[in-house]
Formats: sequence, C-alpha cells, structure tokens
Amino acid sequence: MENTLNEKFDYVVVGAGAAGLASAQYAARGGISVLVLDVAGAGGQVLQIADLENYPGVFPTVDGTTFIMTMQKQTEAFGAKIVQAQVLSIDKVNESFIIKTPKASYEAKALCLATGAIHRNLEVPGEKEFTGRGVSYCATCDGPFFRNKKIVVVGGGDSACSEAIYLSTLSKDVTIVHRRDKFRAQQAVIDKMLAAGVKPVYDSVVKSINGEMKVSSVTLENVKTGEQTNLETDAVFIFTGMLPQTDLVDMLPKDNAGYIITDENMETSVPGLFAAGDVRSKPFRQVVTATSDGAIAAHIASERIRNAK
Repeated sequence: MENTLNEKFDYVVVGAGAAGLASAQYAARGGISVLVLDVAGAGGQVLQIADLENYPGVFPTVDGTTFIMTMQKQTEAFGAKIVQAQVLSIDKVNESFIIKTPKASYEAKALCLATGAIHRNLEVPGEKEFTGRGVSYCATCDGPFFRNKKIVVVGGGDSACSEAIYLSTLSKDVTIVHRRDKFRAQQAVIDKMLAAGVKPVYDSVVKSINGEMKVSSVTLENVKTGEQTNLETDAVFIFTGMLPQTDLVDMLPKDNAGYIITDENMETSVPGLFAAGDVRSKPFRQVVTATSDGAIAAHIASERIRNAK
C-alpha cells in the first residue's frame, strides 16, 4: 500500500512504552510538535507488571496496565499525537528523518527510538510446540490458569524472580531454575522470593519441555555434573533475558548484547537520533530508568529544535 500522507513533526517517538511516552510527554510539554508511533499502541513490557511497587511516588502499588494508560492520557493531554501503526523504515535525508508506515510517511527534525526488547527463547525441544499450552513468557497473563498447579520458572534476573514471587501467590509449588550458582536479581527481590517459598534449582538448564497435549515435565541438566533429571510440572514460565528491537536502525553501533550505544544525552552516533529505554545499552533496566532516558532525550531534542527556530 502506498503512503498517502506526509506530515511534519518536530519530534517523532517510535515506541509507546514507558520510555516512549515519557519522552513524548516531556517534548510536548516543552512546546514542540510530537508524534508517537507503535504497532501495538501504548504498553510495552509494563503491561506484564502485576504490581508496580518500586516506582518512586506511586504508592500503594498499581498494575502495569493502569500505570501505562495513565501515562498515555497524560501524554495526550500535553498535546502529543499517538498513532497505532507499524514503522517500516527510518531514513535520514539531509537534516530530517523520514519515517514510513503502511499508510503514511512522517518527517521529523529529531527522532527517539524506544522500541524496547522482547523475551529471549530457550530454543529447546517442546518450547515452541507447547507455547500457549503450558509454556508462557508472561506470568500475569497466564499465571491464573495454573492456580494450585506445579509451576517452573526459568531464569535468574529481576524479571524471573519477580514473576516467581507473583506465581507463588497462585501456587505453593513453584520452582525456579537458574544456570548459575546464585541469582542475578537485586538481593531484596531474591530474599522476598525465597521467603515466599519458591524452591531454587541452581547450576541447571532446561534441555527439553515434555508432554503430549500439554506440558507435563521438564528435563533439567546440571551444568557442572552433566546429570539429567525430569521434573514434573504443569507450566514453564521463561524469563531468560531480552532481545533489543533494533531492526529499524541496524547500522547503529551496539554493545556485545545488541543494545544501542548512546551518550549521556541518549543520542546515538547519528545526530538527532536518540534511543531510550530497554533498547539502549545501560547497566540497569527498570521502568524508572526507562522514563528517565525518555525525558533526557526529549529535553536535549526540544532544546535544539527551539534554538533552531
């Protein structure tokens, strides 16, 4: 389908998660014209949070959907336009960025990439076959289906441990499998998880997910001894890292894990092109750091655009 529209904006944000909406909000409040594009609409990884308990100033806890919907209303109230559309390409022509979607093209003086990251797969037999039939990547989405059932969580970071805590409210039989001898999550999260009765299995990886019509067990292998064991389970929740969504700007410099490298202003190696949130190379990925990234990118971009005018 041909592009039928060519609108101009000062600032375009690709991605409507926490980083993207925060960036759009700060830019629009700064008095420049702002467009947000996202194929799925507002949301991102925040939608998978059951209780957002560590965002400063938000207390008591709120669920991720409530949080992001409030952000969307706030962003639109400041004057940003949000369009649900897939971005097909991003090009820089002279000093402007050209962003193409299936139905329209947009031109911007500055652009922020806030496309986030998606869950990494285990790539083991049974994972693909049982997705939706016992294999899941979202505890808040699918956890209630396995209330009082046997549950296995795979991973060792903040996400895995946090999801294990949530799942422990649904079942007393939750096991977390981690390939190392200690978790990578924040100690407060680890302590809370263990106190909730989640059973850890260290130094182990999943070799296969087994069953017939649905998941019935996982085969685990001890990475130090090579010994394999079968663990009965009704569900496998996988949280083993993320894959940054960088396809639109594959030419940009990235770190060893594939995240986009920026300076302290969130600017990439291309002048005027910023990156914020989970797609960016940084030591800590949380909602609060995503919104911070977005705000900084918007501040720098807005300042330059206003000075140019």
